[in-house]
Amino acid sequence: MPSNNNRSVVPEAREALDRFKMEAASEVGVNLKQGYNGDLTAKEAGSVGGQMVKKMIEAYEHGMK
Repeated sequence: MPSNNNRSVVPEAREALDRFKMEAASEVGVNLKQGYNGDLTAKEAGSVGGQMVKKMIEAYEHGMK
């Protein structure tokens, strides 16, 4: 049976991740829409992912203090 890595074990986690992604996209000026966003450029998608990582690192470092 093939695994499905896109399936969330906890549906609330998927919802929170989607909100986090939308927030990060807004911060870097990328207009994401609900559902399919395959029309984004690699630069736009990368800036959203980079912003998400930046925010996760900041949250981790803040939690260490």
